[in-house]
This record gives sequence, structure tokens and C-alpha cells, in this order.
Amino acid sequence: MRNLLLLVCAIGLMPLITKAQEGKKKVMVMEIKAEIDPRMARYVKLALDHAEKSKAEIIIIDMDTFGGALNDAKEIVDRIMDVKVPVWVFINSDAASAGALISIACDSIYMAPGATIGAATVVDGSGAAAPDKYQSYMRSIMRSTAEENGRDPRIAEGMVDETIVVDSVKQAGKVITFTTSEAIENGYCEAKVESIEDILKRNSIESYELETYQLGATEKIIAIFLNPFISGILILVIIGGIYFELQTPGVGFPLIAALVALVLYLVPYYLNGLAEYWEIIALFVGVLLIIAEIFVIPGFGVAGIAGISLTVISMILIMLNNDFFNFEFVPLGDIIVASFATLGGLAGGILLLFFGGAKLTQTKAFQRIALGDTQEVKDGYSVNTFNANLLGHKGKAYTILRPSGKVIINEQIYDAFTRGDYVEKGEAIEVIGAEGVTLKVKRIE
Repeated sequence: MRNLLLLVCAIGLMPLITKAQEGKKKVMVMEIKAEIDPRMARYVKLALDHAEKSKAEIIIIDMDTFGGALNDAKEIVDRIMDVKVPVWVFINSDAASAGALISIACDSIYMAPGATIGAATVVDGSGAAAPDKYQSYMRSIMRSTAEENGRDPRIAEGMVDETIVVDSVKQAGKVITFTTSEAIENGYCEAKVESIEDILKRNSIESYELETYQLGATEKIIAIFLNPFISGILILVIIGGIYFELQTPGVGFPLIAALVALVLYLVPYYLNGLAEYWEIIALFVGVLLIIAEIFVIPGFGVAGIAGISLTVISMILIMLNNDFFNFEFVPLGDIIVASFATLGGLAGGILLLFFGGAKLTQTKAFQRIALGDTQEVKDGYSVNTFNANLLGHKGKAYTILRPSGKVIINEQIYDAFTRGDYVEKGEAIEVIGAEGVTLKVKRIE
């Protein structure tokens, strides 16, 4: 009886509980606490998409960054400006450069004690001020963004251009960087707060449901494969897999491993905006040129060198946030790391081919898919050998010999190989020896 009464009470209270939950404001927090780059731009996109799906009523950005790439910052600003619900930013330490631009795009700015905002001069990969065309572009973005949110556009420009003079705020020779109290005084901060909870309290929001957006498992895995060290390993697997598949055709596993590694190499960089279409196309063109050099074109010349060069360069470019060979805003350290990861992976793959190939044939896994038994004559096995009378006979190359192929002698077709010479189809040849069932021939000059 007692349990029945409790059940009835619980059922009766459910509408009240649901109503109380409905009365809570949904607040989503996303963190911008790293360099502004394609990965951060993707994180913001995913976070804002999640906020829309979860019907968040307020979005708060937890900000602490020294800036980053201007194009990625502009992409983030555009997304924030399109959001229908209020977007507030809590600068808990620094909002410099691109971070200042993103903060100005928000509806309200709150700053912690000791925080700063400003210093939005555009710099290149070495840290020096970029040419004036980039500064002019940044000034225009800062000005228009500030105007859109009712802030003084001259101050926004002064955060970029040291020549601009703003009465009682800034003299020529320095860019604007506000402390918390200075930002409040000049309309670039609503209030000094200690935490996100303080922001909500200040806005008379007592009942709320706070959610901090985190990347899902899939996105976290993708982030792992953006590590240059992991990229180098994937390149090694791609090279090694293709080589072992060519050495043991029909096995399939090495080729599958190479294809999986290629997907894991390309997809994360593509999703994060680093790998452009033309870079991926250049990579495949380079690989096709190498294949053509090995299987179609005789010798090793322009196609092979072009293929290797194109493959290496495209793999490096895929890892860098360059704008079609424009490395002005790519840090030198990123270029060095990407180059070492790519060349290290290729070098590791080559070493694997030389030193790991022999040991691979001795593994149990290889023995299960390869024929390891010796077929002895005493066990009844035999092999056809060529009559010694063929020695010195002349014929023609039935196919191209590079260095192996087929020859025709006395209307009979035989497998043959040269000492390394390239022989065109139809050229005259002479038999100089035999190994098993294969003739050893040379071209007749």
C-alpha cells in the first residue's frame, strides 16, 4: 500500500518536475583556448551545430588565445554573426589578434581580472608585421564587426594599426591592448567577472542547464591522426604496403593496409580544411606517374622524378595551412615539422623495404599465405629445362623486355630476361643462357 502511494505521488509530481526542467535556460559553453587554425574553425562549426540541435538559448565562449590564421578567424566570426541566439564571450586571460576579432563579434564581452583584449596586427609566419594589404583587410573586418555590435569602430581599427590616433585612448606608435578596466571604460567589456556562473548571475539567470561542448569520439580520433608523427607512420605504411603487394601479388593484405593508411592520412586533413582538392589531386597524379614509370615507361626518367617530387611536395602541403603555395602566414616551425614527418615516413618506408622485407618472409603470418616448401626431385617433382641447343639461337622480342618478358624463337614463344637491358618489341635477340624455364638473352646490336 505504501509503495502504491509513493508511485501515485511520483506520477502526480512528474508534470511539475517537467515544467521546472522546461523553465531552465539551456546554456552551452565552447572553449577557444588554442591557436586559431582550421582545426579550431571546425571545432566552432561543430559546436554551433550542436547548439542549434540541442536548442541552446545562450552560447558562451570560454576564451584564452593569442590568435592565429586570419582566414580561419574570419570563418569563425561569420558563423558567430549568423547565430540567432545570444553569444557571449568570457575572456579569462587573453584575446589577442584573431581572438580579439572573434570577441568583438560576440553580443557581449566579459573579462576576468587581469585579462587583456587587442593587439590585432596581422603577422606573417616569422612573427613580423604582414604587408599593408593584409593590415587594411584586418582593419576593415574589425571596423565592420565592431559597428555591427555597437562598439567604437575607431578603437577596433586602433587594435590593428599603430598609426591611428583615438582621442584619450591611444596615441600614434602603438596598437591598442585593453586591460579589463580599460575595456569596460571604452565599451569593449560589459563587466569584470570571475567565472561563467558570475556572467549568468549578472544577467539574472538563476535557473539554467550548463553544458560544455566536447568533441565526440570520432572527432577525437580524427584529431589524433592530425599529429605529424602519426602522419609519418601512415606514410610509412602506405609505401611499405604498396611495395609488399607488388612483391606478393594476390595476397591483398598489404594493399588493404596501404589504402586504409591513405584514407586515415587524407580524411582528417581534408575535414579540418588543411587538405585542398588540388593537393589531393596532385598526390594521386604523383603516384600515377610513379606507377607509369615502373610498369609502362622504360628506364627511369622525367616521369619517375616528377612523380616522386609531386608526391613528396603534395604530402607536405596537405599538412600545412597554405593558400595555394602562399606560406606568408604559415609558421616556419610547421613547415619544418611537416617536411620531417613526410621525409621521415618515406625514408622509414624505404628502410622497411630493405631491412624488413627479408624478415617478413620468415614470420608465421607470411608462411601461412606463401609457399615455403621445397619441391625436390626425389619426391617426384620435375621441371622442364631448355635444350642446350637453344644456346646461341637468335629470335625476336615477342614483348617488351624490361628486363623480363617473352621472346619468339623458331615460331616458339619462351619466357626470357636480359641482364638489365631494355629491349623493344620486335628487336633481334640471342640466347646466352637459361635459368630454370626462363631464357637469358641479349639484344643483337
